[in-house]
Amino acid sequence: MRILVVTQYFWPENFRINDLVSEFCSLDHEVTILTGHPNYPSGVVFPEFRLNPSAFAKFEGADVVRVPVISRGKGGLRLILNYVSFVISAIVFGTLRLRGHKFDVIFVFEPSPITVGLPAVFLRYIKRAPLAFWVLDLWPETLEAIGAVRSQYILRAIGRLVTFIYNRCDLILAQSKSFIPQIRQYCQKNIKVEYFPSWSDATFDFAIVDLAEEVPAVEGVFSIMFAGNIGDAQDFTAILDAAEVLKGNKGVRWLIVGEGRMVEWVRSEVIRRGLEHCFLLLGSYPIGRMPSFFKHADALLVSLKAESIFAMTIPGKLQSYLAAGIPILAMLNGEGAEIIRRSGAGISSPAGDGFTLAVAIMQMANMSIEERLKMGRAGLALSKEEFNRGALISKLLSWFDELRVVKGRHQERFK
Repeated sequence: MRILVVTQYFWPENFRINDLVSEFCSLDHEVTILTGHPNYPSGVVFPEFRLNPSAFAKFEGADVVRVPVISRGKGGLRLILNYVSFVISAIVFGTLRLRGHKFDVIFVFEPSPITVGLPAVFLRYIKRAPLAFWVLDLWPETLEAIGAVRSQYILRAIGRLVTFIYNRCDLILAQSKSFIPQIRQYCQKNIKVEYFPSWSDATFDFAIVDLAEEVPAVEGVFSIMFAGNIGDAQDFTAILDAAEVLKGNKGVRWLIVGEGRMVEWVRSEVIRRGLEHCFLLLGSYPIGRMPSFFKHADALLVSLKAESIFAMTIPGKLQSYLAAGIPILAMLNGEGAEIIRRSGAGISSPAGDGFTLAVAIMQMANMSIEERLKMGRAGLALSKEEFNRGALISKLLSWFDELRVVKGRHQERFK
């Protein structure tokens, strides 16, 4: 099958689309990726890419078509320019560089922004190929929830943009079941919408992994690890509230692995609140390194703000946490919290409630090793059953096949 993947983010940036493309290629599909110059999360184009762009033109056998973008930089205006520049560049330069290429399906990876759908919609008409759109972030609801956009006029305009994109898709994939009714508000009834969750983007075999040297070795400490994006949605205000409640307890420490737009604010808050001794910001590392960091963790932390939109979301890191077989501490509402509760994989506290999170931490820290191992095994079992990588990707490819068949019938009808 000839698959065109449209994504604003791609290797060497760390996103689940890298793993998906790798699997497509291993199954002998012909894959082309249309993407931008890598600059996430630092906001600056990766130095190694600047030095040798041709080294990033192939990935696991797939062709990588890269178009120039204005890098994310710092601040909201620069971020908007980053989004807009990818749309224009992908439509203009992407279309030129894909001349003569035929595709059986176009697949969009949309963790944010929704605007990534615009060049895909354009290419759908140019290439006469069906379009599948994977929604990992709901617009405009997320923008309103994090306070990025407050104007109701602008939010309504973005809603119209979402409607325009969704109604030009042949298949929309929702990362959580709760997303489906929200998506339905913006598209016609004949548009097919299916549940398609994420899976773990790392493989965990702690028996063959050494402890990450970047983490100080300390005996007798309960280590809570947060891994992933440090952004507004993750509610580090409440996380720091919990850390402040427990800062007098020398038996608890926080290990934060990742980067994001809020990292400098978090760093300043750690100093202001006097948490330097227990709250460690370790930076960002490739996915392949993550098992060595997770091996330090007694519990893995996942959090989202107390907003209705986030209650519908399954945080992307949750699947990796489950696959690691380590107990989970959650500060979530809604679908993500329910997954943890019904599986027995950890302890969930209400979103935005740092004090209750601190109570949950002490509850887990005081458990026996066997009790925590039982939680880890429960998470691993759910990972294999509900978020199985092979089964999910197989289902995705079966949907692609259906789209290809429908496209073939349509073309035959008009010959």
